Amino acid sequence: MPEALTLEFNGVSEADYEAVNKQLGIDMRTGQGDWPAGLLSHAAGMADDGLFIVSEVWSSRTAQESFLASRLGPAFAAAGLTAAPAIRWVPLLAYHRPDA
Repeated sequence: MPEALTLEFNGVSEADYEAVNKQLGIDMRTGQGDWPAGLLSHAAGMADDGLFIVSEVWSSRTAQESFLASRLGPAFAAAGLTAAPAIRWVPLLAYHRPDA
């Protein structure tokens, strides 16, 4: 069963998010680009309290860890981001995409 991942960043802006995605070769406005293997869904936004939240569903933690090591970590470094997020994994009991 897939697992959900939530990342909460303090001090990260929409511009920072766009810079990381540019490094990854993903256009969040169109959804086009080099999405990582094993990523089932991705959502991101700014919470009312100023935290930048990323919520994803992955096929496995191993798939996300591979992406982090090979592409996401270097993209963060290239964009100059050093903020460490609060991370929460949630083993899912159900995962459905009603529109699929």
